[in-house]
Amino acid sequence: MPITKSAKKALRQNKTRRVRNIKKIVAYKATVKDFRKLVAAGKKDEAKKMLPKVYQTLDKAAKSGVIKKNKASRLKSNTARLLAKLAK
Repeated sequence: MPITKSAKKALRQNKTRRVRNIKKIVAYKATVKDFRKLVAAGKKDEAKKMLPKVYQTLDKAAKSGVIKKNKASRLKSNTARLLAKLAK
C-alpha cells in the first residue's frame, strides 16, 4: 500500500485510468467482433454501414494510447479487406 500522499493519489489515478482504458478496449474489441460476425453471415450492407463505427472506435483507442497507432491501422486494413472480399 502507498504511504506518501503523492503515492496515494497516483494509486487513485491509476485505478480510474485503468477503468477508462478497459472500457475502450472492450468497446473496440466488441465492434470489431460484431463487424466480423456480419461479414461471416454475409450481410454486406450492414457491414458497410458499421465500418465507420469500427474505424471510429479504433481511432479513439489509438488516440488515447490504449492500443498503438499501427495496430489500429492494421485492424482497420483487415476489416476493410474483409469487406472487399465479401463484395466480390
